[in-house]
Amino acid sequence: MSIVWTILIGFVAGLVARAIKPGDDSAGFIVTTLIGIAGSLIATYAGQAMGWYSAGQGAGFIASVLGAIVLLFLYGLIKRK
Repeated sequence: MSIVWTILIGFVAGLVARAIKPGDDSAGFIVTTLIGIAGSLIATYAGQAMGWYSAGQGAGFIASVLGAIVLLFLYGLIKRK
């Protein structure tokens, strides 16, 4: 069930990250949502690897938003080329 919560938090985190990140994003709603979910998953697994979270514990909302912002930034760099 923790993966479902990670995906739901990632969905909201992607929307929040897009609102927070400055600049004109050409990514649509679905891409933003997928980037938010990926940011949440990356924050979860990176946090577990670093020992911040125990196994099966998902990343918090703030970590998910930060992960999504990083991925939105990287997506913008890749998309620009």
